[in-house]
Amino acid sequence: MNEGSEQQTMNTAIKLGAFALGLAAVFGGAAGVGAAVGPIDATADTHKTEGNGHGGASGHGAAAGHGKNASSHVPAGLQVSQDGYTLTPETTTVTPGERTDFRFSVTGPDGKPVTRFEPLHGKLLHLIVARRDLSGFQHLHPTEAGGGVWTVPLTLPDPGTYRFFTDFKAAGAAEQLTLGTDVVAPGDYRPRAVPPAEQVAKVDGYEVKLTGTLVPGRSSRLTLSVSKDGRPVTDLEPYLEAYGHLVVLRDQDLAYLHVHPDGAPGDGRTRPGPDVTFEAEVPSPGRYRLYLDFQHDGKVRTAEFTAVAGNAAAPAAPTAPAEENGDDGHDHGH
Repeated sequence: MNEGSEQQTMNTAIKLGAFALGLAAVFGGAAGVGAAVGPIDATADTHKTEGNGHGGASGHGAAAGHGKNASSHVPAGLQVSQDGYTLTPETTTVTPGERTDFRFSVTGPDGKPVTRFEPLHGKLLHLIVARRDLSGFQHLHPTEAGGGVWTVPLTLPDPGTYRFFTDFKAAGAAEQLTLGTDVVAPGDYRPRAVPPAEQVAKVDGYEVKLTGTLVPGRSSRLTLSVSKDGRPVTDLEPYLEAYGHLVVLRDQDLAYLHVHPDGAPGDGRTRPGPDVTFEAEVPSPGRYRLYLDFQHDGKVRTAEFTAVAGNAAAPAAPTAPAEENGDDGHDHGH
Protein backbone atom coordinates (compact mmCIF):
# COMPACT_ATOMS: atom_id res chain seq x y z
CA MET A 1 0.00 0.00 0.00
CA ASN A 2 1.40 3.38 -0.96
CA GLU A 3 1.72 6.34 1.39
CA GLY A 4 -1.41 8.08 0.04
CA SER A 5 -3.54 4.96 0.50
CA GLU A 6 -2.26 4.51 4.04
CA GLN A 7 -3.12 8.11 4.90
CA GLN A 8 -6.62 7.76 3.43
CA THR A 9 -7.22 4.57 5.39
CA MET A 10 -6.03 6.26 8.59
CA ASN A 11 -8.34 9.25 8.02
CA THR A 12 -11.29 6.95 7.42
CA ALA A 13 -10.52 5.06 10.64
CA ILE A 14 -10.33 8.30 12.60
CA LYS A 15 -13.67 9.48 11.20
CA LEU A 16 -15.35 6.16 11.98
CA GLY A 17 -13.88 6.22 15.47
CA ALA A 18 -15.20 9.73 16.06
CA PHE A 19 -18.59 8.69 14.73
CA ALA A 20 -18.66 5.70 17.08
CA LEU A 21 -17.77 7.94 20.02
CA GLY A 22 -20.56 10.31 19.01
CA LEU A 23 -23.06 7.45 18.96
CA ALA A 24 -21.83 6.31 22.36
CA ALA A 25 -22.37 9.79 23.74
CA VAL A 26 -25.87 9.98 22.27
CA PHE A 27 -26.95 6.60 23.57
CA GLY A 28 -25.20 7.19 26.87
CA GLY A 29 -27.18 10.40 27.26
CA ALA A 30 -30.38 8.59 26.37
CA ALA A 31 -29.62 5.96 28.99
CA GLY A 32 -29.13 8.73 31.52
CA VAL A 33 -32.54 10.18 30.72
CA GLY A 34 -34.08 6.74 31.06
CA ALA A 35 -32.47 6.28 34.43
CA ALA A 36 -33.80 9.61 35.61
CA VAL A 37 -37.34 8.52 34.87
CA GLY A 38 -36.79 4.88 35.74
CA PRO A 39 -37.91 1.77 33.87
CA ILE A 40 -41.52 0.88 34.47
CA ASP A 41 -40.64 -2.50 36.00
CA ALA A 42 -37.83 -1.30 38.26
CA THR A 43 -37.83 -2.08 41.96
CA ALA A 44 -37.36 0.35 44.81
CA ASP A 45 -33.64 -0.44 44.97
CA THR A 46 -32.75 0.38 41.36
CA HIS A 47 -31.56 3.62 39.77
CA LYS A 48 -30.79 5.50 42.95
CA THR A 49 -29.46 9.01 42.49
CA GLU A 50 -26.02 9.30 44.02
CA GLY A 51 -25.44 11.78 46.81
CA ASN A 52 -29.02 12.93 47.43
CA GLY A 53 -30.62 9.92 49.06
CA HIS A 54 -33.33 9.65 46.42
CA GLY A 55 -34.36 6.46 44.77
CA GLY A 56 -35.20 6.34 41.06
CA ALA A 57 -38.62 7.53 40.03
CA SER A 58 -39.99 4.04 39.73
CA GLY A 59 -38.52 3.18 43.09
CA HIS A 60 -40.36 6.07 44.74
CA GLY A 61 -43.68 4.67 43.70
CA ALA A 62 -42.77 1.23 44.97
CA ALA A 63 -41.65 2.69 48.27
CA ALA A 64 -44.97 4.42 48.59
CA GLY A 65 -46.72 1.07 48.38
CA HIS A 66 -48.26 1.45 44.94
CA GLY A 67 -49.05 -1.38 42.58
CA LYS A 68 -47.03 -2.73 39.68
CA ASN A 69 -48.59 -0.82 36.79
CA ALA A 70 -46.41 1.69 34.95
CA SER A 71 -48.07 4.88 36.13
CA SER A 72 -48.07 3.90 39.82
CA HIS A 73 -44.28 3.48 39.76
CA VAL A 74 -43.76 7.14 38.96
CA PRO A 75 -44.70 9.89 41.43
CA ALA A 76 -47.07 12.60 40.26
CA GLY A 77 -45.72 15.41 38.12
CA LEU A 78 -42.78 13.54 36.58
CA GLN A 79 -44.72 12.58 33.46
CA VAL A 80 -46.09 14.78 30.71
CA SER A 81 -48.50 11.96 29.74
CA GLN A 82 -50.40 9.42 31.82
CA ASP A 83 -53.40 7.19 31.21
CA GLY A 84 -53.82 8.72 27.75
CA TYR A 85 -53.86 12.33 28.98
CA THR A 86 -51.12 14.77 27.95
CA LEU A 87 -50.22 18.28 29.09
CA THR A 88 -49.74 20.34 25.92
CA PRO A 89 -48.46 23.92 26.26
CA GLU A 90 -48.70 26.23 23.25
CA THR A 91 -45.19 27.47 23.99
CA THR A 92 -42.30 26.13 26.04
CA THR A 93 -40.24 29.34 26.09
CA VAL A 94 -41.20 32.45 28.07
CA THR A 95 -39.26 35.71 28.30
CA PRO A 96 -38.27 36.25 31.94
CA GLY A 97 -39.63 39.35 33.64
CA GLU A 98 -42.40 39.88 31.09
CA ARG A 99 -46.08 39.26 31.75
CA THR A 100 -47.15 36.43 29.48
CA ASP A 101 -50.49 34.96 28.48
CA PHE A 102 -49.61 31.30 28.99
CA ARG A 103 -51.91 28.97 27.08
CA PHE A 104 -52.13 25.20 27.23
CA SER A 105 -54.51 22.27 26.96
CA VAL A 106 -54.87 18.75 28.27
CA THR A 107 -55.46 16.28 25.47
CA GLY A 108 -57.33 13.06 26.17
CA PRO A 109 -57.01 9.47 24.95
CA ASP A 110 -58.72 10.50 21.71
CA GLY A 111 -56.05 13.11 21.02
CA LYS A 112 -58.48 16.01 21.41
CA PRO A 113 -58.40 18.72 24.11
CA VAL A 114 -60.40 17.75 27.19
CA THR A 115 -63.33 20.12 27.76
CA ARG A 116 -65.01 18.55 30.79
CA PHE A 117 -63.40 18.35 34.22
CA GLU A 118 -64.59 17.55 37.73
CA PRO A 119 -63.92 20.23 40.40
CA LEU A 120 -60.93 19.74 42.68
CA HIS A 121 -60.73 22.00 45.74
CA GLY A 122 -63.22 24.37 44.16
CA LYS A 123 -61.44 24.67 40.79
CA LEU A 124 -61.64 22.70 37.56
CA LEU A 125 -57.90 22.88 37.04
CA HIS A 126 -54.87 24.00 39.05
CA LEU A 127 -51.52 25.15 37.67
CA ILE A 128 -48.42 25.00 39.88
CA VAL A 129 -45.14 26.57 38.77
CA ALA A 130 -41.68 26.26 40.35
CA ARG A 131 -38.18 26.76 39.03
CA ARG A 132 -35.99 23.67 38.98
CA ASP A 133 -34.07 24.95 42.02
CA LEU A 134 -37.43 25.06 43.92
CA SER A 135 -37.61 28.86 43.89
CA GLY A 136 -40.25 31.01 42.17
CA PHE A 137 -43.29 29.03 43.39
CA GLN A 138 -46.67 30.10 41.98
CA HIS A 139 -50.12 28.57 42.42
CA LEU A 140 -52.34 29.73 39.57
CA HIS A 141 -55.90 29.12 38.44
CA PRO A 142 -56.29 29.35 34.67
CA THR A 143 -59.54 30.15 32.90
CA GLU A 144 -60.88 28.30 29.88
CA ALA A 145 -60.57 30.25 26.65
CA GLY A 146 -62.75 27.80 24.73
CA GLY A 147 -62.26 24.50 22.99
CA GLY A 148 -60.31 23.01 25.86
CA VAL A 149 -57.61 25.72 25.80
CA TRP A 150 -56.70 27.24 29.16
CA THR A 151 -55.05 30.59 29.70
CA VAL A 152 -53.43 32.34 32.63
CA PRO A 153 -51.33 35.52 32.95
CA LEU A 154 -47.96 34.81 34.54
CA THR A 155 -44.51 36.26 34.94
CA LEU A 156 -41.42 34.09 35.33
CA PRO A 157 -39.20 36.45 37.32
CA ASP A 158 -35.76 35.01 36.56
CA PRO A 159 -34.07 32.95 33.85
CA GLY A 160 -34.07 29.20 34.29
CA THR A 161 -36.06 26.07 33.65
CA TYR A 162 -39.44 25.97 35.34
CA ARG A 163 -41.61 22.96 36.00
CA PHE A 164 -45.30 23.46 35.18
CA PHE A 165 -47.76 21.08 36.85
CA THR A 166 -51.44 20.77 36.08
CA ASP A 167 -53.64 19.10 38.66
CA PHE A 168 -57.03 17.87 37.37
CA LYS A 169 -59.62 15.12 37.09
CA ALA A 170 -61.16 14.71 33.68
CA ALA A 171 -64.87 13.92 33.69
CA GLY A 172 -65.30 10.17 33.64
CA ALA A 173 -61.62 9.46 34.35
CA ALA A 174 -60.71 6.86 36.92
CA GLU A 175 -58.50 9.12 39.02
CA GLN A 176 -57.08 12.56 39.57
CA LEU A 177 -53.83 13.23 37.69
CA THR A 178 -50.91 15.62 37.96
CA LEU A 179 -48.93 16.08 34.76
CA GLY A 180 -45.75 18.13 34.41
CA THR A 181 -43.67 19.74 31.69
CA ASP A 182 -40.69 22.11 31.54
CA VAL A 183 -40.84 25.70 30.32
CA VAL A 184 -37.63 27.66 29.72
CA ALA A 185 -37.05 31.32 30.57
CA PRO A 186 -33.84 32.07 28.61
CA GLY A 187 -31.05 34.11 30.10
CA ASP A 188 -28.22 34.03 32.60
CA TYR A 189 -29.35 31.23 34.91
CA ARG A 190 -28.15 31.62 38.50
CA PRO A 191 -29.47 28.69 40.58
CA ARG A 192 -30.21 29.29 44.23
CA ALA A 193 -29.28 26.87 46.98
CA VAL A 194 -32.26 25.22 48.64
CA PRO A 195 -32.65 26.84 52.08
CA PRO A 196 -31.76 24.65 55.08
CA ALA A 197 -34.49 22.83 56.96
CA GLU A 198 -36.34 25.12 59.34
CA GLN A 199 -39.40 25.03 61.60
CA VAL A 200 -40.54 28.63 61.16
CA ALA A 201 -41.27 30.66 58.02
CA LYS A 202 -42.10 34.36 57.84
CA VAL A 203 -44.14 36.08 55.15
CA ASP A 204 -45.77 39.55 55.08
CA GLY A 205 -45.60 39.94 58.86
CA TYR A 206 -47.00 36.45 59.51
CA GLU A 207 -45.08 33.66 61.20
CA VAL A 208 -45.89 30.04 60.41
CA LYS A 209 -44.49 27.22 62.57
CA LEU A 210 -44.15 23.69 61.25
CA THR A 211 -44.63 20.76 63.65
CA GLY A 212 -44.16 17.18 62.54
CA THR A 213 -41.59 15.06 60.71
CA LEU A 214 -41.69 13.52 57.26
CA VAL A 215 -41.18 9.76 57.43
CA PRO A 216 -40.53 7.99 54.11
CA GLY A 217 -43.08 5.39 53.09
CA ARG A 218 -45.82 6.23 55.54
CA SER A 219 -48.31 8.99 56.30
CA SER A 220 -46.88 11.86 58.33
CA ARG A 221 -48.97 14.35 60.25
CA LEU A 222 -47.87 17.95 59.70
CA THR A 223 -49.35 20.90 61.58
CA LEU A 224 -48.72 24.47 60.46
CA SER A 225 -49.60 27.17 62.99
CA VAL A 226 -50.17 30.74 61.80
CA SER A 227 -49.54 33.80 63.97
CA LYS A 228 -49.18 37.53 63.41
CA ASP A 229 -47.46 40.04 65.67
CA GLY A 230 -46.93 37.25 68.19
CA ARG A 231 -50.64 36.37 68.41
CA PRO A 232 -52.29 33.23 66.99
CA VAL A 233 -54.48 33.84 63.95
CA THR A 234 -57.88 32.35 64.72
CA ASP A 235 -59.86 33.73 61.78
CA LEU A 236 -58.23 32.21 58.73
CA GLU A 237 -60.43 32.40 55.66
CA PRO A 238 -61.37 29.41 53.50
CA TYR A 239 -59.10 28.96 50.50
CA LEU A 240 -59.72 26.16 48.00
CA GLU A 241 -62.31 24.67 50.36
CA ALA A 242 -59.86 24.48 53.26
CA TYR A 243 -58.02 26.77 55.69
CA GLY A 244 -54.79 26.03 53.88
CA HIS A 245 -53.45 24.34 50.78
CA LEU A 246 -50.11 22.53 50.89
CA VAL A 247 -47.91 21.55 47.94
CA VAL A 248 -44.82 19.40 48.50
CA LEU A 249 -42.07 19.08 45.87
CA ARG A 250 -39.09 16.76 46.14
CA ASP A 251 -35.62 18.22 45.62
CA GLN A 252 -33.75 17.24 42.43
CA ASP A 253 -36.59 15.77 40.35
CA LEU A 254 -39.52 17.92 41.60
CA ALA A 255 -41.86 14.99 42.18
CA TYR A 256 -45.24 16.48 43.12
CA LEU A 257 -47.03 15.10 46.17
CA HIS A 258 -50.73 15.25 46.89
CA VAL A 259 -51.26 16.45 50.46
CA HIS A 260 -54.68 16.41 52.03
CA PRO A 261 -55.91 18.76 54.79
CA ASP A 262 -57.52 17.39 57.93
CA GLY A 263 -61.08 18.70 58.05
CA ALA A 264 -62.85 21.45 56.12
CA PRO A 265 -64.53 24.77 56.87
CA GLY A 266 -68.09 24.30 58.07
CA ASP A 267 -67.73 20.66 59.08
CA GLY A 268 -68.46 21.52 62.70
CA ARG A 269 -65.07 20.52 64.07
CA THR A 270 -62.36 22.30 62.05
CA ARG A 271 -61.33 25.63 63.51
CA PRO A 272 -60.17 28.58 61.36
CA GLY A 273 -56.68 28.58 62.81
CA PRO A 274 -54.22 28.95 64.14
CA ASP A 275 -53.46 25.31 63.30
CA VAL A 276 -53.87 23.77 59.84
CA THR A 277 -53.12 20.04 59.76
CA PHE A 278 -52.22 17.83 56.80
CA GLU A 279 -51.45 14.19 56.16
CA ALA A 280 -48.44 13.82 53.84
CA GLU A 281 -46.77 10.68 52.55
CA VAL A 282 -43.32 11.02 50.99
CA PRO A 283 -42.05 8.00 49.05
CA SER A 284 -38.31 8.29 49.71
CA PRO A 285 -35.65 9.85 51.92
CA GLY A 286 -34.49 13.26 50.75
CA ARG A 287 -35.13 16.98 50.92
CA TYR A 288 -38.58 18.37 50.23
CA ARG A 289 -39.85 21.90 49.79
CA LEU A 290 -43.23 22.69 51.39
CA TYR A 291 -45.44 25.55 50.20
CA LEU A 292 -48.41 26.51 52.40
CA ASP A 293 -51.03 28.81 50.86
CA PHE A 294 -53.33 30.43 53.43
CA GLN A 295 -55.77 33.31 53.24
CA HIS A 296 -56.25 36.08 55.79
CA ASP A 297 -57.66 39.60 55.49
CA GLY A 298 -58.69 38.83 51.94
CA LYS A 299 -55.20 37.97 50.66
CA VAL A 300 -53.50 34.65 49.92
CA ARG A 301 -49.94 34.30 51.18
CA THR A 302 -47.41 31.49 50.80
CA ALA A 303 -45.13 30.25 53.59
CA GLU A 304 -42.22 28.07 52.42
CA PHE A 305 -40.27 25.41 54.32
CA THR A 306 -37.54 22.88 53.67
CA ALA A 307 -38.01 19.51 55.35
CA VAL A 308 -35.82 16.40 55.33
CA ALA A 309 -37.26 12.89 55.31
CA GLY A 310 -35.14 10.04 56.61
CA ASN A 311 -31.36 10.07 56.82
CA ALA A 312 -30.73 11.97 53.60
CA ALA A 313 -27.41 13.58 52.84
CA ALA A 314 -27.66 17.15 51.66
CA PRO A 315 -26.83 17.49 47.94
CA ALA A 316 -24.05 19.80 46.88
CA ALA A 317 -25.03 23.42 46.28
CA PRO A 318 -25.99 24.11 42.65
CA THR A 319 -23.60 25.91 40.39
CA ALA A 320 -24.44 28.24 37.55
CA PRO A 321 -23.37 27.18 34.06
CA ALA A 322 -20.20 28.82 32.80
CA GLU A 323 -20.60 31.89 30.65
CA GLU A 324 -17.48 31.17 28.62
CA ASN A 325 -17.10 28.83 25.64
CA GLY A 326 -20.00 30.20 23.66
CA ASP A 327 -22.71 29.96 26.30
CA ASP A 328 -25.92 31.14 24.67
CA GLY A 329 -27.52 32.24 27.94
CA HIS A 330 -29.99 29.34 28.13
CA ASP A 331 -30.38 27.14 31.16
CA HIS A 332 -28.49 23.95 30.29
CA GLY A 333 -28.06 22.80 33.87
CA HIS A 334 -31.42 21.05 34.22
